[in-house]
Amino acid sequence: MKQVVQNYKSGELAVLDVPVPGCKPGGVLVRTVFSLISTGTELMKVSEAGMSMLGKARSRPDQVAKVMQSVATNGVPATYRKVMGKLDSYTPLGYSLCGVVEQVGTGIDDVKVGDLVACAGNEHALHAELNWVPKNLYAPVPDGLAPRHAAFGTVGSIALQGVRQGESRLGEVALVIGLGLIGQLVVQLLAASGVRVVGVDPDPARCELAESLGAAACGDPASAAVEAAVAELTDGHGVDQVYLAAGGGSNQPVELAARLCRDRGRVVDIGKCRLDLPWNAYYEKELDVRFSRSYGPGRYDPEYELEGRDYPIGYVRWTERRNLACFLDLVARGRVDVEPLVSHIADFDDAVETYQRLKDGDLKAVAVLFRYPEHAAEAEAPAVAVPAVKRGSLEAPAPTRAARTPVRLAFVGAGNYATSMLLPHLAQRDGVELSTVVTTTALSAANAQRKFGFAEATTDLDAVLGDKSVDAVFVVTRHSSHAELTRKALLAGKTVFVEKPLALTEDELAGVLAAVEESGNDRLQVGFNRRFAPLLQEAKKRFGARTGPASLRYLVNAGQLTHGSWYLQQGTEGSRFAGEGGHFIDTASWLLDADPVSVYAVAPSGNEDLQVVLRYPDGSTASISYVTTGAPGFPKETLDLVADGKVLRLDDFVRASVYARKRWVSSRLPKARDKGQSAELAAFVKAVRTGGPMPVPLESLVATTSATLAVQAGLAGGAPVTLASAR
Repeated sequence: MKQVVQNYKSGELAVLDVPVPGCKPGGVLVRTVFSLISTGTELMKVSEAGMSMLGKARSRPDQVAKVMQSVATNGVPATYRKVMGKLDSYTPLGYSLCGVVEQVGTGIDDVKVGDLVACAGNEHALHAELNWVPKNLYAPVPDGLAPRHAAFGTVGSIALQGVRQGESRLGEVALVIGLGLIGQLVVQLLAASGVRVVGVDPDPARCELAESLGAAACGDPASAAVEAAVAELTDGHGVDQVYLAAGGGSNQPVELAARLCRDRGRVVDIGKCRLDLPWNAYYEKELDVRFSRSYGPGRYDPEYELEGRDYPIGYVRWTERRNLACFLDLVARGRVDVEPLVSHIADFDDAVETYQRLKDGDLKAVAVLFRYPEHAAEAEAPAVAVPAVKRGSLEAPAPTRAARTPVRLAFVGAGNYATSMLLPHLAQRDGVELSTVVTTTALSAANAQRKFGFAEATTDLDAVLGDKSVDAVFVVTRHSSHAELTRKALLAGKTVFVEKPLALTEDELAGVLAAVEESGNDRLQVGFNRRFAPLLQEAKKRFGARTGPASLRYLVNAGQLTHGSWYLQQGTEGSRFAGEGGHFIDTASWLLDADPVSVYAVAPSGNEDLQVVLRYPDGSTASISYVTTGAPGFPKETLDLVADGKVLRLDDFVRASVYARKRWVSSRLPKARDKGQSAELAAFVKAVRTGGPMPVPLESLVATTSATLAVQAGLAGGAPVTLASAR
């Protein structure tokens, strides 16, 4: 299928051929009929992409701060790879469309194949021929409403949420600053609510359009006519509400809002304009400044948007989905007229030219629609959900152990970690062929194919598992899917590399082990990379053998997660420690040459800090302090191992030392943090190529996973947990 994309590094716009998205449970696959260009938000994004690197940095100081923090934590090389990987990738455009349901995922019963729906979301309502849309981000189109009008649903919801934030009342007077697409819709919604509206915009054509759609008066922000109209309509008191629907770097909108608003009036920011509030003006009138967050309650909440968990109507009357349905109803009943806003309708194939004309100013428009070919011939999208394999139902041989060259690898998942920490080490490795990349979103697969040279990109997992030429499968998806995908790949006879964690529950771990037993395939590696780090390997060698029990202390300064991180979705993705704690347990066990026999965990109230104590068969202990409340500038990982009159110290994979009869200290010159990914992948590829033993015994992988899972049980029980699987 085709999709409009942009490279944020180069500014390139393209209509790209990408895989068809899969129809996952909890949503529908929609074939687009019309999609709407947001001439404000999207053109701002297009313009930013055309800036120099310095210009991009100046426009996004928040991202620059994140980059600097990443440098402090991960080092320059790793941060550079991550940042450039993000910049030099195709990103999608679009977030408002109308289309026809082509497939219905499990759990959906309110629409059927062939229904017309309006869709929202900058990850789900893209300028693409097909989109997978979760339940709470689509709404059925009322009978008789034209598809091109229903395509306004998302931007209409943005305007509607802004009006709701203003709490407009019948007979009030409102000022709308900025009469672009959102401003024009706000004018109509206010007029439909019995509010008299004054509009402000430097473009006379937009002022004229707003007056034709219900505004009482409109004019240039610098003209005396606007102030005169406000004075006349309000008896000199000032407007009850001001809606900031303008963009740009001027502070004029907020200054004008203060001047024309009444005492204790409301100022609502809908757009993205400069907000240097003149303190005296806002203080003296005690103005109520409010922000309108996109389409409404539910926005940026993954449990609402992705998992379909609605908010009770008695507590949250207007959610994203209910706003979308409400706006469609208003248009269908003629209370809002979007047809006069349509400045241009372009064929989807002409998308790049259309954006360029808008950017250059050749095309003056309030709203532009893309029109898609009607039901073009297209292969049906494969469903990602595969029925569970019953015990004994799959005749899958264990992978052969003969030498293989080149080793053909498939990736399931192509997110940040895969593209910054794994694929760069594999793409140029001799004897490795990147066969297929599988993702649930079409564009991420296309990006990985372009950047790393995969032969194929798809959303069809079954095709990869059934491909006998694929030697090994990498599972680099979100935590909740690791165990099931690993189980399927093992049953299909593939050698598997799964990023940590292997499992989030004991049942998931049991399922993986059942697949090993059923298939006879034990060719499994979990991404515990730290034991492969060259600096730590050298330090362990310098430390030498020990005769007595050891004491190990491991401080992990994990830090706070950023808002919106999927690690925060603990209901589905597990706790932070369940997700990454295996790294530290595996490192401790490798240094102590044993698997733990018991786990004791305690946690202070009010945060996610953990103290985990592991006991080993010879009496050795390992204490892992996993803290989120430390200083961000402090190193992430520090480790001390003490035994037999010797001390090994590791400082965040930058420096190491061993204190014994002869003291050894690694180079004092700062080095990049090498946490072992390259060496780990080299060992894995060698095992696949030669058919030799896997880099880490399966028993060790299972013991580490069991110990990680036991932490939660220990916290709940308040007592040490004995590991029944310990050898």
